[in-house]
Amino acid sequence: MTGGDIAKATSASATQWVSALSTRPSLEAAVDDVVQKAQAALVGLPDVGFVFIAAAFASEYSRLMPLLRERLPDIPLIGCGGTGVVGTIGTQPQEIEGEPAIVLTLATLPGVTVRSFHLTAEQLPDLDSAPDAWVELIGVPIDDQPQFILLADQTFNKINDLLQGLDFAYPGSVKVGGVASAATNDGLGGLFCNYHLKREGLVGLALSGNVVVETIVAQGCRPIGQPYWVTEGERNILLGLEEQEDASPVPHGGGSRVSQKRTPLEVLQDLIQTLDEDDRMLAQNALFVGVAQNEFKQDLEQGDFLIRYLLGVDPRVGAIAIGDRIRPGQRIQFHLRDAETSAEDLEMLLERYQQTHPPGTIGALMFACVGRGEQLYDEPNFDSQLFSRYFPHVPLSGFFCSGEIGPVGNSTFLHGYTSVFGIVRQSAK
Repeated sequence: MTGGDIAKATSASATQWVSALSTRPSLEAAVDDVVQKAQAALVGLPDVGFVFIAAAFASEYSRLMPLLRERLPDIPLIGCGGTGVVGTIGTQPQEIEGEPAIVLTLATLPGVTVRSFHLTAEQLPDLDSAPDAWVELIGVPIDDQPQFILLADQTFNKINDLLQGLDFAYPGSVKVGGVASAATNDGLGGLFCNYHLKREGLVGLALSGNVVVETIVAQGCRPIGQPYWVTEGERNILLGLEEQEDASPVPHGGGSRVSQKRTPLEVLQDLIQTLDEDDRMLAQNALFVGVAQNEFKQDLEQGDFLIRYLLGVDPRVGAIAIGDRIRPGQRIQFHLRDAETSAEDLEMLLERYQQTHPPGTIGALMFACVGRGEQLYDEPNFDSQLFSRYFPHVPLSGFFCSGEIGPVGNSTFLHGYTSVFGIVRQSAK
């Protein structure tokens, strides 16, 4: 493991979180701009930093870290490239897509220990390994209850193994982040860790101590029809479904509680016939499968599902392939996604968070799919400014991802077409 610097914030300083955005077309001018803005807004020295840089600067990624090293103190710092970035100008967040831009976030976190790390696929323990193997890799004891910010390269093909391993070793810890959506001009990765450009793998921060990271995972879908029990499934193939008539699950080994079993394709065809014309049209290219994450909750609702792609159907046997493993005993429900649904879903989750969590948010990170933004909403800054309505004056930064990392239920997943927010506040201790 490389880049494993540790920085402990001093208890005498005040907690601060600042975000600076520059759209200057020159890399040097943009770096000067964000550093000056961030340092002017921050009292004292920072303890940690994040940097997100637009793909328009991809040919100059190798120059970014030397420029920042000249202008910033030696702090744990991670970042990556994206097709677009999210930053704050004044008190308003802005999403810059397809244009030159850099976002720098600096934070002073008293009582917080920061561990930065860079990992490659070859370094990951086997999934059968004990938690100690993952603790040794990360370098943070389980008792420290670290919160993780993770940024991966597109070629990092073991990200699901990593998330599963971290959930196993650190079950009470939040893991949030995204996959870089822009690379260097030679096609290699655009990750940054501790003032070094990394060509592959994953970079991350583990935050421990006087800090809480909470998440909003807006998958942007609404359920249609009703939930069904999976009576038969193999790997990622749905082979049999049954209506959810009561709360008792289908045995994990298969089988059924009633004699009638239907193929997933039959269920889907009947469901589409019940939709109105608009939803029927939407189902042609925006149909997804939600997999319930709570086996015991009887009345499932929006947000209880992990949304996965519907990859294809086999008319011969009535099977449906989805973008994840499935097993008998799980529950699924078909979902639709469009701009209106995505907006309503995010607003519902923001409102729910505001009503159920204490105040005191100091900053936030946004990891949004490249398929959202103006492409989805037909207007700029939609997700970020909706967030700002519920969290006014909270500095926000982030980027547009090729995959978003965040929890659903008690497990962490890699998502698509999702906006994930990592909300940072001080511990209530």
